[in-house]
Amino acid sequence: MSSTELPFVPPATVLPKVAPVRVAEGERLRSVELPGVTLSLRSRPPAREGLPPALYVHGLGGSSLNWSALMPLLDDCVESEAVDLPGFGDSPPPDDGDYSVTAHARAVIRHLDAAGRGPVHLFGNSLGGAVTTRVAAVRPDLVRTLTLVSPALPELRVQRTAVPTGLLAIPGIASLFTRITREWTAEQRVQGVLRLCYGDPARVTPEGFRHAVQEMERRLRLPYFWDAMARSARGIVSAYTLGGQHGLWRQAERVLAPTLLVYGGRDQLVGFRMAQRSARAFRNSRLVTLPDAGHVAMMEYPETVALAFRELLADATESAREGDTGEPGALGAPGPTAGTGGETTAENTRG
Repeated sequence: MSSTELPFVPPATVLPKVAPVRVAEGERLRSVELPGVTLSLRSRPPAREGLPPALYVHGLGGSSLNWSALMPLLDDCVESEAVDLPGFGDSPPPDDGDYSVTAHARAVIRHLDAAGRGPVHLFGNSLGGAVTTRVAAVRPDLVRTLTLVSPALPELRVQRTAVPTGLLAIPGIASLFTRITREWTAEQRVQGVLRLCYGDPARVTPEGFRHAVQEMERRLRLPYFWDAMARSARGIVSAYTLGGQHGLWRQAERVLAPTLLVYGGRDQLVGFRMAQRSARAFRNSRLVTLPDAGHVAMMEYPETVALAFRELLADATESAREGDTGEPGALGAPGPTAGTGGETTAENTRG
């Protein structure tokens, strides 16, 4: 379907009047204008000057808020900044209405180039995992390490629980779903999202649930919310079908940065069986498996993810001191095939 047949997308300069985005204690929000996109960025001041920069990229339907539990746990080792992808969080839609994985990756690259923050420690969850994989493959100069939490990489056999999300990619389904769920309250919608994304929704505190409801109410007032969801879902499906050098698995094989892979055993959107394939594809990787986690481990088990990243950072820093020798384990050099001693389970990660 051509872009002219898709629903109208308001220009990025037209901002609807909705409630402000929540800012957690210690966080700051700012907005940057780049060619074709305006991005909202959530950051935290580092514990001290001179720490390396980190950038976090959320998944489909998420926002920079998805990283608010993890970022403060890393204040002493990185300077954290989380981006709202175009059309999500507090970022308006892109000028051209392009929500493909490539377009999202382009927005991330434009920000890093404009800010001069690279190379960064790059984090991605779900859709953000696909986006950051592409960034790391095409612009290795911008990425020090790559941390992927349940990355949305192509699966031949998609889980049944992930089918409804994939159906959003079909033209007209988003409008149909909107009509069917018109009477649903924000609380009901949030409960559905939590059941889908969390291994155990009971881990969400009453305060966290209240904040999620407030954010859902805010998003539903955005005239482009469902359009951004549908187009981004379509972008994931399109990326899954690409072959050759542009295929996501082929690009995963090209990633040089030391990579941390985090998979949840109760993930209903990304198959847990994909963990081993990812460990084989990313040449210099380590695998952390969390049996009780769902799709958003950085929100469910932020301490565990933070510890795993610290270990990745320590190894990468040590390799950098030794120099890029081209030997396995050297920063930016191919390492041993992941899964041959590099796999970590939730149990031994927690210590």
